[in-house]
Amino acid sequence: MYNRRQLLYLKEKQLQQSEHQNQLLQKELEKQKSIEAERERISHDMHDDLGAGISALKLQAEFLKQRAENDDLKNDIDELLKTSEEMNLSMREMLWSLNSGNDTLGSFIDYSKMYAQNFLKKTKILLLTESENVVLETVITTEQRRNLFLCLKEALNNAYKHSQSNHIKLSFIQKDKEFMMRIFDNGIGINNEIQKGNGLQNMKRRMQELGGVFEILPSEKGTQIIFKIKI
Repeated sequence: MYNRRQLLYLKEKQLQQSEHQNQLLQKELEKQKSIEAERERISHDMHDDLGAGISALKLQAEFLKQRAENDDLKNDIDELLKTSEEMNLSMREMLWSLNSGNDTLGSFIDYSKMYAQNFLKKTKILLLTESENVVLETVITTEQRRNLFLCLKEALNNAYKHSQSNHIKLSFIQKDKEFMMRIFDNGIGINNEIQKGNGLQNMKRRMQELGGVFEILPSEKGTQIIFKIKI
């Protein structure tokens, strides 16, 4: 009888612990749903309000340019149009980062390729892209996705400004629970002055925040930068 009572007591205790864990899990799921709903609300508000405002500003500037006769004024309006286009691109990036439906490797890779192509299309740099063993449906967090993308932007900007390359290869590689993004250019390499700059330090900090790895690997010619995260 004593053993049976002890066994019953243990089972009741385990059941209580299980119910408590289920309650905590339910609260966490509700919290995540609330966060996602807020992200979607912000995304829609930005698209409707900011997007419409930027479009109206651009149209007004184009109208003024048609009526302007002074060359200096036309140049100022061109700068305004350029700024509005940059604001529009920045807003699109924020909308992409806020959308929880993009929290997959497939979405990240597609958007990264599109950004790299648009960034380099007016340059003499040839872009090549490749993917190895990537499971497109693999889930990554919003923080991972955004930080990886910001590292990609910084790396491409550095290559464009400093590398003097005519060839950039962008690779996405998945190995079990590790995802790697590799950027290789065939330029002049990275000197000590560039290595001490804020750009590389920011990339290193972002990867540390993700518990990932940031490496600059030696190459016979050019620069190879690698970003690794656990997924």
